[in-house]
Amino acid sequence: MASNLTDRLSRLVKTMRGQARITEDNVQDMLREVRMALLEADVALPVVRDFIARVKERALGQEVVGSLSPGQAFVGIVHRELAATMGAGVADINLATQPPAVILMAGLQGAGKTTTTAKLAKHLIERRKKKVLTVSADVYRPAAIDQLKVVTRQAGAEWFPSSASDQPLAIAQAALDHARRHYHDVLIVDTAGRLAIDEKLMAEIRDLHAALKPVETLFVVDAMQGQDAVNTAKAFREALPLTGIVLTKLDGDARGGAALSVKTIAGAPIKFAGVSEKIDGLEVFDAERHAGRVLGMGDIVGLVEEVQKGVDMAAAQKLADKVKSGTGFDLNDFLSQISQMKKMGGLGGLMDKLPSQLTGKAGQIGPAEMERAERDVRRMEGIICSMTPLERRKPEILKATRKRRIAAGAGVQVQDVNRLLNQFEQMRDMMKKMKGGGMMKMMKRMAGAKGLGGLR
Repeated sequence: MASNLTDRLSRLVKTMRGQARITEDNVQDMLREVRMALLEADVALPVVRDFIARVKERALGQEVVGSLSPGQAFVGIVHRELAATMGAGVADINLATQPPAVILMAGLQGAGKTTTTAKLAKHLIERRKKKVLTVSADVYRPAAIDQLKVVTRQAGAEWFPSSASDQPLAIAQAALDHARRHYHDVLIVDTAGRLAIDEKLMAEIRDLHAALKPVETLFVVDAMQGQDAVNTAKAFREALPLTGIVLTKLDGDARGGAALSVKTIAGAPIKFAGVSEKIDGLEVFDAERHAGRVLGMGDIVGLVEEVQKGVDMAAAQKLADKVKSGTGFDLNDFLSQISQMKKMGGLGGLMDKLPSQLTGKAGQIGPAEMERAERDVRRMEGIICSMTPLERRKPEILKATRKRRIAAGAGVQVQDVNRLLNQFEQMRDMMKKMKGGGMMKMMKRMAGAKGLGGLR
């Protein structure tokens, strides 16, 4: 959805140059592009109709402000309405109750409830400093109970044992009693899912909700479902008083319509988004920032948060000192930069948060090309790890024999080793220019760079 809508709106901005205001004539062309992009993204038709009507009402007759063209002004309107459709502001988890606060996880099988349960536990432990207990009431899939045990341990939370021979309600009540006696702040209950919605599932969840009286009932939905998410959201809204939505797999190669459809259909705010398979891959959902990413404006705030979370500041200062001195930049530093990038979500995660104007063609490449670029980065890491400490410090000693040994150790060709060394030399030259006052020249050259050619 993001690339499609971004491309269409970018073309509109170019074609609207020179016009002084948004009129009935030109707004129809713009609305047609937005409507097609939303429908192709599998956004629910009622949501599309309402969205287009609101955008048209705000756009007609609007004067162009300052240096903005009608196309740019229209993009601003679309951005505001996208954010409003997904829920303006940030709706964090509500824990304002006598401990333990119970959180009930609901959704279909395969939506990612079990993994999301552990991710939410980690979020509450790290961000809210809570003592968290998890329990699985999914007696129909014994593997789900074992899975929750494993991922809960990874999250640093406590796990309450359950068995496929027990009743879901008895499991939940026993876990709640345990949480009270051991002074847990939060109990997260992972419920059973199905491959399709059925009355037995809904009756079971209603009974759990009535007995536990959860402070939060979170509907977990796969962002890749598209139009199917609408039917699921309707059924759960009728069965339960939903308080929030968790969108999983938001980083996947999906059309993304669920993000726009599900909030309106379910009648509850989107509170969290799953952005990676890692146990810390859960973000508090910010509609305005997500709308910016959809429109190619990037998410600089999110990027800063990733940097603060993933970057080793001592290592960064050490590198800054080397750049300042102009000497000593070696392959250990190069490897450190690759490691820091991986901690911030990898190349794809960084590109997703940068505005499309900065990423250029690199921001428009498809999933296959991005995967190839990520694979190139992993290959570089493997090559450096196959070197001895001396070779990393003094890459100039790498002659033919050493290169063959390194290539064999990394499982690559000698030309891959040569390519890495060339890229390293380019980066070292860049560091020297930064020290020697050539920063502006270097930035101009970087601005003229195309795509991800440096990785190939």
